[in-house]
Amino acid sequence: MKAPLKKVTATLGVLLVGTILTATAKAECGSLQLPKGKTSIQPQSWRRAHDAARFSLLLASDHEPDEPIVGFWKVTAVAKGNPDIPDGVVIDNAFTQFHGDGTEITNSSRPPVTSSFCLGVWKKVGPSHYRLNHFAISWDQNSNPVGPAHLREDIVVSPDGKTFTATFSVNQFDQSGNVLAHVTGQSFGRRITVNTPARDVL
Repeated sequence: MKAPLKKVTATLGVLLVGTILTATAKAECGSLQLPKGKTSIQPQSWRRAHDAARFSLLLASDHEPDEPIVGFWKVTAVAKGNPDIPDGVVIDNAFTQFHGDGTEITNSSRPPVTSSFCLGVWKKVGPSHYRLNHFAISWDQNSNPVGPAHLREDIVVSPDGKTFTATFSVNQFDQSGNVLAHVTGQSFGRRITVNTPARDVL
């Protein structure tokens, strides 16, 4: 029932926007002049159209824009439970953004030549509890493609929304899908706000 409802909501939103724009503007293809006897489109008409479109998108989304995970984070990932890496070794110091539409982007501390930006999608699985599915394209130091890196993360945001803790696993594949490396660990996030000073992210 949920999927059809979202389709109907999105369709109604598009129709509403179309109706508002049609009522306030007539197509005058190729002309920058206002038709004689017509007035210009009023700003409130555009605002109504924008608000209607935004409302329909919100209703059609699986994610609430005020989920505690949404925002900008400083994230530190450390190794845990690996046979060849001591527990506590820092794997990454990153800046991560979780967006209200269920997408995520990370600026990793990996050398840029090896690919320091990666993308993911998240889903709420409980109160302040989220799962992240995340991919990166990896390269060696000579800019030769290695293959995709795949990170899965289980995240719990603190009650005050200022920090999170997570467990993660990363598989680095070659271009044929063979696993070259497997790393597990924990990550810790601290929220960055408009008032966060640089010393708090060093």
